[in-house]
Amino acid sequence: MSWIGDALLLLFAPERRAWRGEAPLPTVFWGYGVGLSLVIAVLYAAAMYQGRLDVQQALILFSAAYTVWIVVAIGRAAVKSDSYWGVLARWLTVTWALNAGLVLFSLQVELVLRYARG
Repeated sequence: MSWIGDALLLLFAPERRAWRGEAPLPTVFWGYGVGLSLVIAVLYAAAMYQGRLDVQQALILFSAAYTVWIVVAIGRAAVKSDSYWGVLARWLTVTWALNAGLVLFSLQVELVLRYARG
């Protein structure tokens, strides 16, 4: 069973480096922050189009965890970057996270209502 753990550690090594603040700020902000957010939004839109409530629920939960992860990762990467870009990245990320929280909450409420209606 340890080979599975080793494989997962190897597979997610870049994300672990980003979490620890060892990745450069542009990579974390643009790649993981902006890029991955767009991928998640597209996947959610596709799930909505297909009427896949189960996938929508999974993506809401994943997005909530991802939001925590990206706020921490960008915060840690920002400490090691130029002060102007670091401060700007932190403020933009906090603002984005607040917005994401409200959006995820409203999507969850809508999903619960759709479950209730059958």
